[in-house]
Amino acid sequence: MSISKNLNNIKSQLPNHVTLVAVSKTKPVANLMEAYNAGQLIFGENKIQEMTDKWEVMPKDIEWHMIGHVQTNKVKYMAPYVSLIHGVDSLKLLQEINKQAIKNNRVIDCLFQVYIAEEESKFGLDENELNEILNEVQQNKESYKNIRIVGLMGMATFTENQNQIEKEFKHLKTIFDKLKTHNSELKTLSMGMSGDYQLAISCGSTMVRIGSSIFGNRN
Repeated sequence: MSISKNLNNIKSQLPNHVTLVAVSKTKPVANLMEAYNAGQLIFGENKIQEMTDKWEVMPKDIEWHMIGHVQTNKVKYMAPYVSLIHGVDSLKLLQEINKQAIKNNRVIDCLFQVYIAEEESKFGLDENELNEILNEVQQNKESYKNIRIVGLMGMATFTENQNQIEKEFKHLKTIFDKLKTHNSELKTLSMGMSGDYQLAISCGSTMVRIGSSIFGNRN
């Protein structure tokens, strides 16, 4: 099965309001170009260095999404080009993104990563931390002119238990809906990966991050 066939197959199943991020981490540029030539313009990477290397050699109409955990000291490498940062999980990181966006004369879109899983290994904010950071940004708009908070991202527990995954996705959707009533810019709810994206969409996801179902298993 070719990458372009996989891609078209998945796209044909996605509702119009759902954006597909092709998760291309560890994959060679040739694979990404096959997806690009089949019409895919949004790619997600989880390592800034790898994403930057690909950005440098690939067509410039591609949107690059940083979907992994972000170390503050590496923000500067992606600030010139990144389209969306999915994993903002602290005020310190948000401030650094804003600082680097100013240097590059850009406004960078960000999603807050919310912790919904029952696993220790996942990153993210709880609801209180989320509200605190949002309040800080809203009260000091002048200080955060170069970032735009456009939504939330979450990862469900890595489990076969569909009921648990559904519960976690619905929990995130509830938080998203609550925040949306005060923040009109919140439009993106990034949840769902290869194994659970259909469930995520049924729970209200507007952006899915799919890797292995497009590119095959990770190298």
